[in-house]
Amino acid sequence: MQRAEAARSALLTSHPDAHVDLLHLDVGSAQSVLAAAQEVKARYNRIDFLYLNAGIMPNPQLNVKAFFKGLFSRNVINMFATAEGLLTQQDLLNSDGLQEVFATNLFGHFLLIRELEPLLCEADHASRIVWTSSSNARRSAFSMEDIQHRNGTEPYSSSKYASDMLSLALNRDKNSQGLFSSVICPGLVMTNLTYGILPSFFWTIIMPIMWLIRIFTNTFTLTPYNGAEALHWLFLQKPESLDPRAKYHSLTSGLGTNYTQPHPMDIDEGMSEDLYSELLDLEKVVRKTLSERNADKEANGQRE
Repeated sequence: MQRAEAARSALLTSHPDAHVDLLHLDVGSAQSVLAAAQEVKARYNRIDFLYLNAGIMPNPQLNVKAFFKGLFSRNVINMFATAEGLLTQQDLLNSDGLQEVFATNLFGHFLLIRELEPLLCEADHASRIVWTSSSNARRSAFSMEDIQHRNGTEPYSSSKYASDMLSLALNRDKNSQGLFSSVICPGLVMTNLTYGILPSFFWTIIMPIMWLIRIFTNTFTLTPYNGAEALHWLFLQKPESLDPRAKYHSLTSGLGTNYTQPHPMDIDEGMSEDLYSELLDLEKVVRKTLSERNADKEANGQRE
């Protein structure tokens, strides 16, 4: 909340006439999501835009041999852009018994959307959902038999691919109710998440190379401002004009010009609908578990 307060103060300094509210929400906790959604419904009677940007990549492990091999190969740009073959993560269970990355990057957002449907789904008013995906979202990392990625080592990639599929399913099921979903990729952006992948001395060595490579590729946006280009561009578009099967990429030219470009997503419609059904079933289980947990707490409180 301290970071949120600082961001709010900065926004009000540059936009003194704006109205900026803060809300505490941990998308990795179903209880927090439901409580925050209730607060949103109490404060507002409609939602125009819902940006789903929160995500984690816990305990990233780098394949150092593959990294240095790729650094001096023709594949260097793709390696940095997608991290394919480079990164694995060690995932844990959260307090709800779900895989932490899955819960934070996907299910928490899904539960929030479900809980806010009364404000998002109004036939006479278009609402927009915008997901922050990744170039690391790969079909090969995802399995319908293991949507939480309990048995894999790439939960981040799996969760991001799943969010791409969920966006497509939401459009198919909710467009008629006034809800439209889009997906963006910020490009390679240097954030705390990115810096956490490698020790700081590695970045000191690599950054000059990355700025040099940026001259020859448009996917190295590098700064959060540049990475947000597609988020802003989508805000200005009419939802009916957007392609539900496209991922909108933030790009930066060698001369520093920012622009947005759509790329088709490698997604199967049938699988996206299957994922949507699986998430609906999981939602029922999680809600039941929370209800039983809260009932136990009340019973224990009464006994005390």
